[in-house]
Amino acid sequence: QLQASGGGLVQPGGSLRLSCAASGITLANYAIGWFRQAPGRKREGVSSIYGSDGKTYYDDSVKGRFTISKDNEKNTVYLQMNSLGPEDTAVYYCAARRAASLVVPVKMWYDKWGQGTQVTVSS
Repeated sequence: QLQASGGGLVQPGGSLRLSCAASGITLANYAIGWFRQAPGRKREGVSSIYGSDGKTYYDDSVKGRFTISKDNEKNTVYLQMNSLGPEDTAVYYCAARRAASLVVPVKMWYDKWGQGTQVTVSS
């Protein structure tokens, strides 16, 4: 089970940190991805991390602004989002798949999903 949290309303240029708490799985054996879905748009992959070695992937749209990290003791993955803009407004989801290495965040490649958390960037 995955539980995403940390969303909210933030002004342009602001920051938020999302959390994805995992239960029933061992992070070290999984790739965890963050996805987002804006109204009227398809769900898109934002970032992913491999639970064992910490290798990461970022979509070009968030590279340099978002940082994904993990705490294996807490079985939690974080997404630090800085320099947020209105284009980042979406419902953010975390997902997992058992893997032997980093998995790019492609929706069809992930099979465990948490509920979403709303991120709204507006003045």
